[in-house]
Amino acid sequence: MTKKEKAQYIIDELERLYPTTPVPLDHTDAYTLLISVLLSAQCTDIMVNRITPSLFRLANNPFDMIKLTPDEIREIIKPCGLSPRKSHAIYNLSHILIDKYNGEVPDQMELLEELPGVGHKTASVVMAQAFGVPAFPVDTHIHRLLTRWGVTSGKNVVQTEADAKKIFPKELWNKLHLQIIFYGREYSPARNPKRELDFITNTIGTKEALLELK
Repeated sequence: MTKKEKAQYIIDELERLYPTTPVPLDHTDAYTLLISVLLSAQCTDIMVNRITPSLFRLANNPFDMIKLTPDEIREIIKPCGLSPRKSHAIYNLSHILIDKYNGEVPDQMELLEELPGVGHKTASVVMAQAFGVPAFPVDTHIHRLLTRWGVTSGKNVVQTEADAKKIFPKELWNKLHLQIIFYGREYSPARNPKRELDFITNTIGTKEALLELK
C-alpha cells in the first residue's frame, strides 16, 4: 500500500469502529479541559476523571482556583503524579489567565503554549476540542501507532505530527486523533500487543511492527 492508500484505510476503519468520539476527559468548558489535559501528563484519563470532580467543586474557574494555595491544589491532585509541578502550574496559569485574558482561556496556540505547564500537545488538545480549530495532538500512543502503521518514520512526536498533517485531511484531524487513541486502547495496547486483535497493523503495518505482535 502507498501512504495515501494506508491513510484512507485507517480513516475508513476508524470511522467504522468509532463514528462518535467523546472527549475522554470530563470537562465543562475550555478552562476545565485545559486543567484536565495538564493533569493527564503521565496519568491515565480514568484517574484524571476521578480527581477533577473534587478539584472543580472548589474551583472550576481561574478566579476560584487562585483562592486555593498550591499546596491545597497539590493535596487534591496528588494521585495523578507530578503533583508539585502540576499544582504550581495550575495556580500560576490561573493568575495569568486573570491578569492577561480576563479569566478566559486564549484560543490561539502560541498563547496557550506560553502558559505554565502547557506544552504543544496540551495546547493542541484545547484548540481542537474546546475551540474546534483543526489540530493533531500527538501523544506517545498515537506516535507508536502511526509509526507501526508506516505513516511516519517515527523519529519523534514532532515529525509524527507533521507527517500526520500531510497525509490526513485537515477536516478530520480533530476526530481522527481521538479515534486512533480509542483504537490503541482497545486493539493495540502498548504492553503485550496481540496479533489477533490489532487488525490494522496486520493489514498495513511495517515488518518491524508485525514482529512486535505476539
